[in-house]
Amino acid sequence: MTISPHVTASGSLLLGGDLPVSRMGFGAMKLPMRDWQGPACDPEQSRAVLRRAVELGVDHIDTAWFYFYEDVSANALIREALHPYPEDLVIATKVGPGRFPDGTWMNPADRTGLREAVHRNLRELGVDRLDLVYLRRMPSQTSIAEPFAALAELRDEGLIRHLGVSNVNAAQLAEAEAIAPVVAVQNKFSVLEHGADDAALLADCAGRGIGFVPFYPIGGNGIPDHPVLQRVADRHGATRAQVMLAWLLSAAPTVLAIPGTSSPAHLEENVAAASLRLDRADLAELDALAGR
Repeated sequence: MTISPHVTASGSLLLGGDLPVSRMGFGAMKLPMRDWQGPACDPEQSRAVLRRAVELGVDHIDTAWFYFYEDVSANALIREALHPYPEDLVIATKVGPGRFPDGTWMNPADRTGLREAVHRNLRELGVDRLDLVYLRRMPSQTSIAEPFAALAELRDEGLIRHLGVSNVNAAQLAEAEAIAPVVAVQNKFSVLEHGADDAALLADCAGRGIGFVPFYPIGGNGIPDHPVLQRVADRHGATRAQVMLAWLLSAAPTVLAIPGTSSPAHLEENVAAASLRLDRADLAELDALAGR
């Protein structure tokens, strides 16, 4: 079969009761660089990818101020390519981690650092309010109550519309929800790689209408060459990456896919996965692969 790029085929989700997004979005991490250590991507091609994504109906872009390589940042590319933004475009960002100019990582941000990071995102993106801000938990953090409360204060000030959490477990999600509403959870999740408790967390989010946004949805180090993925892909005339994305979208109605790329061809391929419909036999093989 021939799969045509069409974001609306993925369906939509209403975040926080007032923020509609298509379930196939775009992740901006790979716009400045191929990996944290480089090499750099062509900025003009990355801007072209962003413009093409919007043409294909993408209305949800996931970014962060710490997505940069040397003097090129994802936020700057987004602003250069798309500002003034379409009215329906939702830009989500993350705070918590930080990187020095040389690319080395900082310690988790404290209350002051979180405020500075939010204001930095506002300036770099050229907006007065951020649509969705995730608190990205660092591995050294057991509790997220204090940093999440700092973001809740910024939400109360009108600088943030909705809050999310990233890299969390069920207890940390509950900890955040005791402070302020959480509209989305962003955790590492793919058919081949996810934490032992993430499937339960995904199901909990689905049951309560909370967006679940997998990062590294098709693997962080290249697309896995697995025979099950290839077998399902061959049956549909699709690619392994498209099968992985289609499986995620089938996992729950609140899953939002955000595959990222700086390649126009890969963008088209990823968006086309929104139209791939897996049958029961496909899902049985893939669910078994995922350990579900």
